[in-house]
Amino acid sequence: MTVGRTALSLVLALSLAACGGGGSSSGGPPATGGGSTPTPTPTSSACGLREQQDFADRVLNEWYLFPELLAAANPASFSDLQSYLDARVAPARAQSRDRFFTFATSIAEENALINSGASAGFGIRLFYDTANRRLFVMEAFEAGNAFAAGIDRGTEITAIGTSASTMQTVSSLFASGGAEAVADALGPSTAGTVRVLRFIPQPGGPTVERPITKSEFALDPLSDRYGALVLNDGGKQVGYINLRTFIVADAADQLRQAFGQFAARGVRELIIDLRYNGGGLVSVADTFGDLLNAGRSGQVWSRTVLRPSKASENETRLLRNEPNAIAPTKIAFITTSASASASELVANGMIPYLGTNMALVGSNSFGKPVGQFGFDLAACDLRIRAVTFKTVNANNQGEYFTGLASVVPNTCRAGDDLNRPLGDPQEASIAAALNFLAGGTCVSFATSRTAAVNQMQPGERMAIGLDLPEREPLMPRRPTPAQRELPGLF
Repeated sequence: MTVGRTALSLVLALSLAACGGGGSSSGGPPATGGGSTPTPTPTSSACGLREQQDFADRVLNEWYLFPELLAAANPASFSDLQSYLDARVAPARAQSRDRFFTFATSIAEENALINSGASAGFGIRLFYDTANRRLFVMEAFEAGNAFAAGIDRGTEITAIGTSASTMQTVSSLFASGGAEAVADALGPSTAGTVRVLRFIPQPGGPTVERPITKSEFALDPLSDRYGALVLNDGGKQVGYINLRTFIVADAADQLRQAFGQFAARGVRELIIDLRYNGGGLVSVADTFGDLLNAGRSGQVWSRTVLRPSKASENETRLLRNEPNAIAPTKIAFITTSASASASELVANGMIPYLGTNMALVGSNSFGKPVGQFGFDLAACDLRIRAVTFKTVNANNQGEYFTGLASVVPNTCRAGDDLNRPLGDPQEASIAAALNFLAGGTCVSFATSRTAAVNQMQPGERMAIGLDLPEREPLMPRRPTPAQRELPGLF
């Protein structure tokens, strides 16, 4: 069986004629649209839980990257497939090798997301401040109903209800059940779901209460507002690119268009903003690498390494010529704990070529140097995403399970400033990125947040947002394919 570098985080589609067995073929997942219900709906007893568990066992036993870290588990002890998968890979999770990266999902839903960026929700990214029990909108998709209702970056949501008479404050939800209670109150990711939200559009502004309906909306990888900009920094042209996700296939073409603008303007220094980017298609990350490496065609971009028994499937991806590529002399990557997978692959891939001329800005990334193949049980609309490979750069570096700060030469601590829009040169992380590009000094990630605050004057702390609270993406207990790739999406 041949494994190719295709689709989501590298994809192997193992298509079975029936849920219990059959032939197989390699390649990407089927390019079909659809929603949460496959057509026809599988009703065969061969799609029962035990059959799905047996399929998962075959996948893990043959392909799992860390076979020595697979646990035995009694199938009869579990009422759902995901819990069974979690139990089998628990030893790897305990070593931070598989932090819920192995999961079961819907073929139809994931293919719809990849092919068209289809998702259902309000169209916002939500992060929470646990210390103060507050919920904020970090980003709004222009095609979503929340944006149309006046909700955008910086909005604070203070109460949620199914109607005006059933409102519960966010603080009380956090107090009663933590982040999961807040996620549950927002309802399922189903078009037509209505929730009444009480919110403050901007700090210090009036409180608004409106019903908002979840709908299908497009996950545009590059915002038309701030996705690709050229910032004038004292006469120097700095390219700014904010890639929301690698999961939508069209992201590659949008990146090509953005780099065409940079090339035309003579841009040689970049800010790559991946602060909320949870990853997605490796093929998009590869195109990103090509666009960042003009003149290096044929040199190593990355290597894919599988378990020893699958070493014949290892692959080296060489850089390719892209007409709009540039050769940046310095890059500042903006990251947070929500930056993972393909996002980290791009930054790690640039280390051999830029060395000390690159930095992480903001806070440390998540730490996911591994990826999944997708194994399909087509008749059951079941795809098992199993950790099957790790990715290393041209220097064979790839052990950053604690985040990219362990391998990137420079780090610059900065806050995530909700008082300013993304793309604003005065936003805390962007200001710190511009400072690095200009040769300024940084407060490293190694310096604790408390020590960094204490060492700086108030004006300096404000400039890089060190006084701002740290926030985590809000995630439901069982995220949709879109929520897995775009942390905090609702």
